[in-house]
Amino acid sequence: MPADARVATSHGRGGTPLLASRLTPSAPPGPAVLRPRLLDRLERGAVGPVTLLLAPAGWGKTTVLSDWARAERPGPAPVWVTVADGDTTGRLWAYLAAALRTAVAGDPDEGSPPPVPDGPPRPEQLEALAAALAAREHPVLLVLDDLHRVADPAALAGLEFLLRHGDGRLRLVAGARREPPLALHRWRLAGELTVLGPDELAFTADEVADLLVAHGVPVPAEAVPRLVERTAGWPAGLRFAALALAAGADPARAVDQVTGDQPDVAAYLRDEVLAALDPAAREVLRRGAVAVAVCADLAAALTGRADAGRLLAEAAREGGFVQQDGGSPPWYRPHPLLADLLRAELGRLPADELRELHRRAATWFAAHDRPAEALRHTLTAGAWADATELLVTRWPELAPDEPARAAAPAPPEPPAEAVRRDPELALAAAAERAYAGDPAAAGGQLRRALAHASDLPAPRRERFRRLAAAVELSLARLTADHEEVRRAADRLLAEVTGGDSDDVRAVAGAAQGLVALAEGELPVAGERFAAALAAACRAGRPRTELLCASRSAVLEAARGALRAAEEHAREALSMPPCRGWSSRLDCGYAYLALALAHWQRDRPAEAAAHLALAGPAGAEPGGAALVALCRAGLLADGGDPAAALRTLTAARAAAPGPELAAWLTAGEAQLRAEVGDLAGARALLDAVGGEPPDPALALASARLRLADGDAGAAERELPDWTGPGATRWPLPVRLGAGLLDAALAGAAGDGRRAGRLLEEVLALAEPEGCRRVFTRAGPGLRDLLATHLDSGTAYWATVGDLLRDVDAARAGGAPDAPARALDEPLTERELTILRYLQSILSNVEIAAELSLSVNTVKTHVRNIYRKLDATRRREAVRRARELRLI
Repeated sequence: MPADARVATSHGRGGTPLLASRLTPSAPPGPAVLRPRLLDRLERGAVGPVTLLLAPAGWGKTTVLSDWARAERPGPAPVWVTVADGDTTGRLWAYLAAALRTAVAGDPDEGSPPPVPDGPPRPEQLEALAAALAAREHPVLLVLDDLHRVADPAALAGLEFLLRHGDGRLRLVAGARREPPLALHRWRLAGELTVLGPDELAFTADEVADLLVAHGVPVPAEAVPRLVERTAGWPAGLRFAALALAAGADPARAVDQVTGDQPDVAAYLRDEVLAALDPAAREVLRRGAVAVAVCADLAAALTGRADAGRLLAEAAREGGFVQQDGGSPPWYRPHPLLADLLRAELGRLPADELRELHRRAATWFAAHDRPAEALRHTLTAGAWADATELLVTRWPELAPDEPARAAAPAPPEPPAEAVRRDPELALAAAAERAYAGDPAAAGGQLRRALAHASDLPAPRRERFRRLAAAVELSLARLTADHEEVRRAADRLLAEVTGGDSDDVRAVAGAAQGLVALAEGELPVAGERFAAALAAACRAGRPRTELLCASRSAVLEAARGALRAAEEHAREALSMPPCRGWSSRLDCGYAYLALALAHWQRDRPAEAAAHLALAGPAGAEPGGAALVALCRAGLLADGGDPAAALRTLTAARAAAPGPELAAWLTAGEAQLRAEVGDLAGARALLDAVGGEPPDPALALASARLRLADGDAGAAERELPDWTGPGATRWPLPVRLGAGLLDAALAGAAGDGRRAGRLLEEVLALAEPEGCRRVFTRAGPGLRDLLATHLDSGTAYWATVGDLLRDVDAARAGGAPDAPARALDEPLTERELTILRYLQSILSNVEIAAELSLSVNTVKTHVRNIYRKLDATRRREAVRRARELRLI
């Protein structure tokens, strides 16, 4: 705003003194860091009537609004009003009047200024002002900062009237800690409300790096993600951290020391966050901090308050500092820095009271099938006998299910005298630390236990050896030492006794299966998981069932056993996540199995939707190769062979084991041939070699010979898909070989043999519903299917459907240009959520998958609908597919 404008607005028309600082964007805190993505969001949001930045204190709302208001843009600049505590309706409207008059004075082309009242406007004044605004050529952009300070809802009634009746010529951009008393539902339903919450305002890793550079802090790039994790992107916390790091001698090491109980951070959190909460809610959060996260039932058990769930929900409503996971029941987790502060305050409780809290938590977790958390709280409470009992009775569920976990707060080390009396107590401490992802501490406790094992009586020594072998296996899995996993699994199997043989076989077999899958030994992995799954079912160990069922489903889908794959995947996904042993990784494998099954059935939309949920599985070697196969196939089918080739090439370079490498190589060679690069495809296959060749590679070579016009060579290289060894091939490879055999017979004029072979292929494909191998085959297959339909087949309906699908695939083979480009492109987060909209997941489930609040997901969904000009989910998905966004 120009200086003369600031002076002119220092008094209202009636002589009421006004502060120019409240009518001017505040100066950003130095050093400044521009965040273009947020400025762009505000610029696009300001096309609509209302744009809100909703977040608690310290999330950078004022800074972002100031940067946006000061930015150069065509047309009149936004006008600014900062709301102050205690503003009456009259006082607020004095500032609004001054701001609106400034907007008109700064745009002389608009003619005479509208009649702006100095005090609370009367109805006729509001109508006149709305009519004057509606007649303007340029809209008035009004920024209201700290809108949550408005105590009287009536103070905003006039503003809401202008927003509704000003024909879009008044546009509000506001920052607030909570939703203002406006009828926001009207704009939500119309898709005209833009909301940026804590998830959007949080700093990204790149923005954190820019902030550190601006503060002159030389932090290595690898330390930035740790800082983002510690602060969850909270802008105020990051600025505190940057100042502290700049003052330290070793910023890289100091990153790990960024905590919420540092004096400046703690004071800010107490004054700006905790002080704003109901005292009862503060107490629930404090006592709930004994656990990493709490649900309503656990919070009630810890505090004795029946209303603990309601208080948690209210604290989470604003987001930012108390996150709700969107599950059922919902779990609540405080911001990492707030959790530090709450634990520090919890530590000031009397020791007996703190131990009682841990005992309550241990009892609740044990009763709700979460033995790892129960063990941690039992050890923290110093209940040594209970800790040993948990290890003895629940040890199969204490193996870490993922190789890398965020370390939970460590309980105190059991005293030496207690370990001498009971070495299994140190084993319990080792198992807890292994589960928490702390191998160094786990190894230390294991050595303590082994040092005193010789003092145990003979009957106890046998049990100790079994438990020690289980802990050693957990440690080996945690460190991803495959050879040690095998040795530890063998040691555990050597300790099998009648009473717990199924437990031992389930845990050891699951570990062996994980190693085999990571090394690409798919048949071995399948056998191990199948045996472990059966043992886990007999032993009643659902967490091990989940692990084995999800991996078995993927291996079955990869080999073409689609019905079994779907059954195991849905069993895995139906296991209730609230019990704590349903991990994102296990569910990721289940979704990958469903993606592979839908892909083989030529249902690309469903395959893509499930593949979007399979992300965690793609972080492991075996899962990554299968994700790449499915993704490349979908890309190629969707008309993007270049991206498909890049995906296959990258995956092939990192593929574990010869079988997965062969599948990826065969897929890449086939795709190169389809785009006309026959020489590149041949060079790729020749470079692999092998005797005898993998059937997938042999099939790819035979197809390449036929594409070269050498049917005789194709027939010679075609693998024997009818021999006894072919029953162990992946079904898609066997079907592909059978179809090529039938096509060669038909091309040679032997229609009878071609029909017989095709009938055999249909008999193999029908039970599993495999269709892609038909619909994406070469051009000659359509005529072969049509002839077979005319000559008679036991699969008349299936062949008819396949002919229609082949014709549809041909019609859509060359993607058409979209009808028109989007007027407003989707953001990266909106594109991610758009992919989830293809699935059957609800908004709550999507929020849980992405670790976002449900309100944030709903906001993104509304923006997606608006940008795609859609009113319903199915319509938005259809429109996105037309535009090739998904």
